[in-house]
Amino acid sequence: MESANETRKVISAAAVFAATAVLVWFGNGLTPWWPLMWLAPLPLFWYSLRSSWWSAALVAFGAWLVGSASLMGYFRTVGMPFAAWLGNFAGMGCLAATGVLLFRTLMKRAAVWPAIIALPALWVSADWLRYWITPHGTAADLAYTQLNFLPFLQLASVTGPWGMSFVLLLVPGAVAAAIHLREREPKQAKRIALTIVALMLVILGFGTARLYQSAQPQTVRVGLIASDRPVGEDIASPGESAKQLLSQYAAQARKLNSQGAKVIVMPEKIVFARDTDALMKSGILQSLADETGATIVVGELHSAQDKLRYNRAEVYTPHAAVVSYDKEHLLPPFESDQTPGTAKLTLPRNGMQWGVAICKDMDFTSMSVAYAQLGTSLMLVPAWDFNQDRTWHGDMSIMRGVEGGFSIARAAKNGYLMVADSRGRVIGRARSDSAPFATLIADVPVGHETTLFQLWRDWFAWVSVGLFAFVIIRVVTK
Repeated sequence: MESANETRKVISAAAVFAATAVLVWFGNGLTPWWPLMWLAPLPLFWYSLRSSWWSAALVAFGAWLVGSASLMGYFRTVGMPFAAWLGNFAGMGCLAATGVLLFRTLMKRAAVWPAIIALPALWVSADWLRYWITPHGTAADLAYTQLNFLPFLQLASVTGPWGMSFVLLLVPGAVAAAIHLREREPKQAKRIALTIVALMLVILGFGTARLYQSAQPQTVRVGLIASDRPVGEDIASPGESAKQLLSQYAAQARKLNSQGAKVIVMPEKIVFARDTDALMKSGILQSLADETGATIVVGELHSAQDKLRYNRAEVYTPHAAVVSYDKEHLLPPFESDQTPGTAKLTLPRNGMQWGVAICKDMDFTSMSVAYAQLGTSLMLVPAWDFNQDRTWHGDMSIMRGVEGGFSIARAAKNGYLMVADSRGRVIGRARSDSAPFATLIADVPVGHETTLFQLWRDWFAWVSVGLFAFVIIRVVTK
């Protein structure tokens, strides 16, 4: 009899391990299927109330670690050291295990709501800490798994990614608690269920209403261009090579302008340019802007006379001086030799403001807040992805638009040409490797809308920190 019980325990642990690992693998990978992350923690919560504490912790740690390993191939491709990506996966496993143990401990003490909020409060607090101590911003947030769940995505306009991750982990905890209490405390189980249903109705009702109330006063036709150049010279060398590539981009830009494009965005770092190359670039790009009347944004690796390097976006407008933006959030180790920028750039257009940022800048909520406060209605984003992460990383900028109330036009090498509105709806998308020079043209709604996230910034991250402190107090005070 005892042997049969042990066998059932092993089978139960293996089933929970496998279910969670599969749900995390496909729910939080490079191309996540958003419904799965709502289910991923549920088996762990259920199992923790029917097993020993060490078994619950081990299964949670291992399952989340294995599930997170769906990103292993990508991390290897971008050259992340083995210890770094293993530590990343292990950290997620530790968060899952700690949150599950807190849930188990508090449920057994009948502290139901502290138990339910334990994992979401811990997870968001850890995300918030990582945001400040690493150079990668919000890049690993669970909220990005929900970019295709548009009614839920609108929560970002109030709480940023922090509230989305919190609710995403809150719901399965509440479901597990209600299931556990349904026989012994049916009234409490019912209250939990009704509370969560009401919360989701409010969130999704708000999101649905926001999607329907998204008419913008104006549209602008945007053209995007990208070329995935042959391996060997990802950035065109100064001189003739840069001149030739810029001329090829200019030819594509003329075609887009002939189709009505008023602003044209090219990728990040397409050429290596020096201060002495200004005349050459003016002859190609400034002449193009003067001829077509279009605004042209082009990314370059700029070497200045003071020997500093900048990841720069230069903006050419008709019959006006060139203005530039230097990337603020550089990607280590690839950009460790470059100097970060310190200033935002906006362009006044028809009573509105267009903003400029570069690739990884859009991983940071501080960018959506800063540009929203400048009244930005459209962000123009040169970028450069790693092929595999064309969806995972490329679409992070979509959330910045929802947070800040502006549209996004992003042109990436080794990624997507993508345009999205302030609700996160993708208006147009094309792979950068779909042609020698891939192009996309789209009419983009513009018109800045003030959001609560713009006004209150990362307030929900602080709420989560406070809730986690409350959970810890409940644990230690018994």
